[in-house]
Amino acid sequence: MAELHVSKKSISKLFSEMQDRKFIIPDFQRPYKWDVEKCETLWNDVENFTITDAKTDSDYFLGTIVSYINNEKNLEIIDGQQRITSFFLLLRAFFRKLEDMNEDEDVIGLKNQLAPCIWDINPISQKVSEKTKIHIESLVATEEDNNTFHKILETGRTADSATDNYSVNYRYFKKQCDEYAENNPMQWKQLCVTILQKCIILPIECDTSETALTIFSTLNDRGLPLADSDIFKAQIYRYLETESKRQEFTNTWKELTQICKDSRISIDDVFRYYSHVLRARDNDKSKEVGLRKFYAENKYSRLKDESIINEIMLLANFWRYININKPPEDEVKYVISLNARKYLHCLTCYPNEFWKYATSVFFLKNKDSETFDIDFCKMLQKLVAFLFTKFIEAPTVNAIKDDIYTACISLQNQNQMQFKLVFNEELLGQQIDNHSSSKLSRALLLLDAYLFPNQKELIPGTFDIEHIFPKKWQDTNYHGWDKKDADLYLDSFGNKIVFEKKLNIQAGNGYFGIKKQKYKDSKVACVLDLSKYHKNDWMKDDIQSREANIKSNLISFFKEQLS
Repeated sequence: MAELHVSKKSISKLFSEMQDRKFIIPDFQRPYKWDVEKCETLWNDVENFTITDAKTDSDYFLGTIVSYINNEKNLEIIDGQQRITSFFLLLRAFFRKLEDMNEDEDVIGLKNQLAPCIWDINPISQKVSEKTKIHIESLVATEEDNNTFHKILETGRTADSATDNYSVNYRYFKKQCDEYAENNPMQWKQLCVTILQKCIILPIECDTSETALTIFSTLNDRGLPLADSDIFKAQIYRYLETESKRQEFTNTWKELTQICKDSRISIDDVFRYYSHVLRARDNDKSKEVGLRKFYAENKYSRLKDESIINEIMLLANFWRYININKPPEDEVKYVISLNARKYLHCLTCYPNEFWKYATSVFFLKNKDSETFDIDFCKMLQKLVAFLFTKFIEAPTVNAIKDDIYTACISLQNQNQMQFKLVFNEELLGQQIDNHSSSKLSRALLLLDAYLFPNQKELIPGTFDIEHIFPKKWQDTNYHGWDKKDADLYLDSFGNKIVFEKKLNIQAGNGYFGIKKQKYKDSKVACVLDLSKYHKNDWMKDDIQSREANIKSNLISFFKEQLS
């Protein structure tokens, strides 16, 4: 059974009891991210508390700190590292101010309270013997200025030109201490005592990192939760044996972070896509488990593979190429053509992201192929046909999970997708009618637009769905067609088109004969074709006729790809 200890401690007690021990910021944590604005909020809150509630013997609660005791008996901080780090900077600013003051009984007393919070104290003299023995150590893998932080705590100084968060925030706290001492000489010392004695933290100390991570994930904390990839980063970093390899990995991870930011995806997303590549290689079509649990199996053995970061980077670059059309900077054989992008666009409108798993498997399998684009287009067409047809038949995520797992495995082993699907053309035609307003309707209309023979360009990603017969009814605009009849056909596929957002706004809810003038400005081929329609009225028969054409186009495409 997991053990944990919860207690209520002041800053003074929590920090000073770390004699011969340290707070450790693990390497999987994020770098120190607090900016001056957050430090200003902390200072103002404490300052206001000192002159108000502190006088009534109240406490100022700073939240929880989640940690676990490692093998060296140090406390590894799982949650709260930003606050802990900031308070060390704040306390060091106070101590520096005291060092610059003429010593009297109060100054000596405050120094004696502050020093044990920051450094180890000589057990005999009760003084600081070595200011290098600091009660906190940051091991954050991607942080270049850890030495700056430790040096600030050791010396109480930082370069005026330094722009790292440690230096900037320390200078802020030091400036506030100096100004407060000058403007409030009688209250300055009391402010220091209040911070030490009245600022309360609720430390939760666990016996294992797993327990700490579990507790952390369930707390409603102000900070950002650790991503799974933060854990993976630390595990990979630990496996690297030389400093040069660690530095290379650090630089690669920074590049990966930027690639994912550009791509509007997370590093977790890339690791999730890659997990399905690994599953496919293992012929694993079992139920998907959580991302952290998947990589944690056998003591994170998957992360020990020397090829993992290279493949993760290849995959991240591929998805950036897809998402923002930015090819990898390194020379590669593959391209993503306009034709492929049409089907990728349709898949981005699909109600879930399982299609990305099969796409990722295909990429790593075929990235060096001379026929990548041809094969990629064929794969995407088949994937669109299957997923759309399957959703029409059974509109749930669970309906396609097993098929996607199987498709990933067949892509990996035979380089082609295999699906189990009984294609019933007549039934499919009936079922499509039920999806004119479903989660798939947007994707189906987009696919139909791309199937139009003259559609040569990509349709803008921000397209709207235009109702040819307007949703806002105006009796005077139509000849003998009442609202009751119109409502039956309003949301059918035959009454909808993919249309550029700006043009759709301009067209408004006008009469069809007038809106046709705006349709002429469209670069969507089926809309442009509609602008040449021989009638100025858009009636029930017109909707039914267009509906039949859309269904025929979709079914023909599905049949061709799945037969």
